[in-house]
Amino acid sequence: MSAMPEAAAAPPLNRPRSLTDLFVSFTLLALQGFGGVLAVVQRELVENKRWMSREEFIEEWAVAQIMPGPNVINLGIMFGARHFGWRGAVTAVAGLITFPLLLVLALALIYAEFASNPHVAGALRGMGAVAAGLITATGLKMIPALKKNAMGVPLSAVLGVLSFIAIAWLKLPLAWVLIVLGGIGCVMAYRRLA
Repeated sequence: MSAMPEAAAAPPLNRPRSLTDLFVSFTLLALQGFGGVLAVVQRELVENKRWMSREEFIEEWAVAQIMPGPNVINLGIMFGARHFGWRGAVTAVAGLITFPLLLVLALALIYAEFASNPHVAGALRGMGAVAAGLITATGLKMIPALKKNAMGVPLSAVLGVLSFIAIAWLKLPLAWVLIVLGGIGCVMAYRRLA
């Protein structure tokens, strides 16, 4: 009974108004994503646009991560297809790559000219710390959604810590970590839901 008032209290989710809205939104999303777009995608799609709930985002991001290719492209394909079919999938991907590609080509030409400058090299190393901070902040924002996870917070936390240890400290291949720990997570969630 307590789940009913929470669901009723949550405002309904929005959806993209048109293919143009989808294209422009994904273009702006991609242009903000220096050093990785996870933080930007979550903020824009869940918090600002309200096109997805936090739980939907986590589920779709998990699927996007286990598929081959860039995570945000996979998410764009799934999101665009859900709202506009194949045209939405193509539009979302076009939004993600068109202007960023032009920008990267221009920056590559500029970087080729100034790559030997130690100030430029130092600035790029500093951006690595910013990217790590963005990813950490997004991970922390996703923690409240674990309360609704079928496995519960403790088991989800254990799998998260094991994944971190396997990838960051043991330097195991990501594919194996996804297969083993992801498989364990799927089986445990399936058993709890059954």
